[in-house]
Amino acid sequence: MTNKQDEAPGRRDIRTLDSGALRALAHPVRVRLYDILSQQGPQTASSLAAMTGESSGSTSYHLRALAKHDLIREIPERGTARERWWERPTGGVSFPGPDTMRTPAGRAATQVVMGEFLDRRHDQLMRFVGTTLRDELDPWAEKALITSATVSLTVEQLGEVNARIQRVIDDVVDEYRIAPGAEPTPSRRIVSLRAEAFPITTESD
Repeated sequence: MTNKQDEAPGRRDIRTLDSGALRALAHPVRVRLYDILSQQGPQTASSLAAMTGESSGSTSYHLRALAKHDLIREIPERGTARERWWERPTGGVSFPGPDTMRTPAGRAATQVVMGEFLDRRHDQLMRFVGTTLRDELDPWAEKALITSATVSLTVEQLGEVNARIQRVIDDVVDEYRIAPGAEPTPSRRIVSLRAEAFPITTESD
């Protein structure tokens, strides 16, 4: 079971989070801050506070905790004496690693982080669906894709399918990767790419 978060540029450089970094990330506010920096680019504690409803003191505290494990980094040349800017380093992250899954604490941290990421992705998807169904369809809605399929696979075939899907996503990210600090425009928006392939647990299992 691997979860890859690759919104930051430099997709080919994948860091597997160790248990310390994963435990540092295992907090709902920190996952949210990390994800905002991944999707929307550099931010300050104040801008993140406005987005999340947290105080700037709270966001500053959590940003420093993330930076301690190199999950994010400060941008000194962009900051001032009163305001520090933060960004996600280039490259993706993957978790859990083998050492993480050997301990109850590591497995618990993985569950928290993965659960928070999936909750955020689901919320974003449902906001998109709610908006597009409430208003007249626009070109962005017409081009969006929400699909699913059910197939019968062996565990080896599941690995092969996932590798093929990952290669497609890798190619798309390499071609259309987000430039650092890029802002959305009327003709260009940040798009979330998702791929899910997993065995279904039946009610009798």
